[in-house]
Amino acid sequence: MIPLGDENETMRVPVVTIGLIVATVLVWVFVQGAGLNPITLSASVCDYGMVPGEITKKVAVGVGIPMGHGLACIIDDQAINWFTPLIAIFLHGSWGHLLGNLLFLWVFGGSVEDSMGRGRYLAFYLVCGLVAAAAQIASGPRSPVPTVGASGAISGIMGAYLVLYPMVRVNMLFVIFIVPVRAWLVLLYWFFLQLAQAFAQLGPLRNEVSGGVAVWAHVGGFVAGVLLVRLFEDQVRVVRRTTGVHAVVSP
Repeated sequence: MIPLGDENETMRVPVVTIGLIVATVLVWVFVQGAGLNPITLSASVCDYGMVPGEITKKVAVGVGIPMGHGLACIIDDQAINWFTPLIAIFLHGSWGHLLGNLLFLWVFGGSVEDSMGRGRYLAFYLVCGLVAAAAQIASGPRSPVPTVGASGAISGIMGAYLVLYPMVRVNMLFVIFIVPVRAWLVLLYWFFLQLAQAFAQLGPLRNEVSGGVAVWAHVGGFVAGVLLVRLFEDQVRVVRRTTGVHAVVSP
C-alpha cells in the first residue's frame, strides 16, 4: 500500500517541502556517496547517525558493533553526538529508505506547509524529528546502533495531516490498482501498524520483529504531530483552505 498523491490542492508552491527533499538528496549524494561506496555509507551512518547509547552515556566508549564489509562502528564521546538527533534526520541507509521517506513527505507535506506557513512548517518538521529521536532513545537507552532517517519527522507531518484533513482522499497504490482512500483510514492504519511493531520490540523477538526499523521514532513523531499541530497551524490559512474564503495571510 503506497501513497501516490492526495486530492488536497495546495494554494502555493510548497517551497519548504521541496527544499527539504532537495537538502536530503544532496546529503545522500555528497555526504553519503549516494550509497555507492559501502565504506562511505557506513562511515556516514556511524559518524553522524544518532546512537542512543552515546547520548545517554549508557554504553562504554570503545564498544564496537559490526557494520558489514569488515567494518565496525565504535562508540565515542565526541561533542557532535549531541547534534546527531538533528543531523540524522537528513541521513539514510539505502536508496529504498530515502525514496520511501521522500515520497511520504511529498504526498503529505505540501498541505501541512500550506496550513502553517513556511517558517512554522520548517520548525514543526524539525521539532517532530527531535521528539521522534527522543522516543527512540527512551525505547532503548543502551542501544549502540546508529539511527538515521527522516521518517520520524515525516511521521509528525502525517500526524498533523490526520488532524487537519482527515476526510481528504489519498490515492493509494494496491498492487496494480490506484484506490482513493480517506486520509484518516490510511494514517490510522499506518500508525497502529507502527504501534504494534513498537510494542512487539519490547518482547523477546524484538530483532526479528523490528527488522532494524526505528518504529518507536515513527510512533513518537506521529504523536508529536497530532499534539503539536494546533500550536503551529495558521488558523487563517486553515480556514482559507477548508472553506475557499480568501483572506490576507502573512508570509
